[in-house]
Amino acid sequence: MIFDEFSIKTLIRPVVDFPTPGVIFRDITPLFQSPRALRMVADSFIQRYVEADFSHIGAMDARGFLIGSIIAYELNKPLVLFRKQGKLPADVLSESYQTEYGEAKLEVHADSLCEGDKVLIFDDLIATGGTLLAAAQLVRRMGASIIEAAAIIDLPELGGSQKLQDSGIATFALTRFALTDQ
Repeated sequence: MIFDEFSIKTLIRPVVDFPTPGVIFRDITPLFQSPRALRMVADSFIQRYVEADFSHIGAMDARGFLIGSIIAYELNKPLVLFRKQGKLPADVLSESYQTEYGEAKLEVHADSLCEGDKVLIFDDLIATGGTLLAAAQLVRRMGASIIEAAAIIDLPELGGSQKLQDSGIATFALTRFALTDQ
């Protein structure tokens, strides 16, 4: 296997008490500063999805854009951007969702997908699942379906991957952290 979970985990920096006290933020910027690690991450996703049956890649604002765009390029798939409220210039569909820190809105261009499209959605991590569940709702509203929600990191104790699976969305993450892992 090309993926070495231990070396990837060592490049994900824990930032204690960010953005609020008591939270350990998982910073992936050191991983993106290592060409070898970034290639391992990208190659692992490419290997997983190269023969999968899907038509589009959806990427979450903003860190999901980083890996989603690489995978869309490598697999020659259209990239659909799911943005924070007010960032898209044309007609949008909107979906409210809960985050670890409050309520937010996710938007997508209304003409991004069509009936029957199959979407693989990416984010940097799965925490409470709010962003990915909102994206799934938007995808479904356009008549498309989700084949899987993928991320670099899963924080299973926050329940997001379970919520996604409970709503019929398969999940995949390259690595997992317990909330107390430093």
